[in-house]
This record gives sequence, structure tokens and C-alpha cells, in this order.
Amino acid sequence: MLRRPVAIVAALVLFGEAVGVFAVNAVLATVAENQNMSLAGMDPGAMSTGTWVMGGVSALLLIGCGVIALLAGVRDRSPGRFGRIALIGCAVVHGVLGAVAVGLVGWAAFAFMMVVLALLVFTLLAYGPEGRAGGGGAGGGVEAGPEGRSGDGEAAPAAV
Repeated sequence: MLRRPVAIVAALVLFGEAVGVFAVNAVLATVAENQNMSLAGMDPGAMSTGTWVMGGVSALLLIGCGVIALLAGVRDRSPGRFGRIALIGCAVVHGVLGAVAVGLVGWAAFAFMMVVLALLVFTLLAYGPEGRAGGGGAGGGVEAGPEGRSGDGEAAPAAV
């Protein structure tokens, strides 16, 4: 199946993105410190420190999401509730940043963000919740009620 390689590729892309985000923030922090820059009278040291912290936290969050996707791909199992929430949050952030990046940076940045978003969404959909009919969220299937019937009164199809 295609879900394991996509989850592993998503993890590797997130790891690479973490390195890139940290490197960009390191350059920005160094420039802010060397140029003695401030924003609205803020201390230049605070600007530099805040940029370093933001780069580090962003990189750690991307690495964490990458580890969740990598474990899902290697184990071929759905991530737990916390893992799914983290991946959903990462996907939302990539969607919003892609929309912002198209105006500020250009179409190449937008395309990259959308590729990462697509990898995350495919990983989330391929590794659906375990408890659904059809098994692992990969297939369809009608959920059966307590009497073994679907919501429309018809007998629910047997899970394969």
C-alpha cells in the first residue's frame, strides 16, 4: 500500500523543514543582533533572543510532528489521539502559512507548503481511527447501530 512510504516521506520533509526554519531564524537573529535592530523601541537583545527561541520551538514542533508521522509509517498503525491532534495542527499551520507565503514570498513557497499539507492530510486520512468499520479508516463501510442496522433501517453490511 502507499500509506507507509507517504508517511515516511512526510516525516523526512518535516525534518528537513525543521532544519530550514531553524536556519532562517538563526540568520534573522544574527542580523538583528549585529545591526542593533529594534521594533518600536524594544531592546535589540530581546529581539535576537526571541528570534532564537521562536526558531528553536518551531523546529522542535516540526521534529515532533515528523516523529509522529515516522512512527505511524514504520509501525503501519494510526497515531494516537495526541499524535492525530498534533498532525492536524501542523496541517492547519501549513495551510495558513501557504496562503500567507503566496503573497509575501511567491508561488514556489506556496507550492512547497501545499505539498507538505498534502502529505500530512494523506497520512491522516490513510491512518484513520482504528475503531471504524472497514478497518483502519482505509475503506468505506456503513457504521452499524446497536441493533446491527445502519441509520436508515437497512441491515448494515458485514465488515470485511
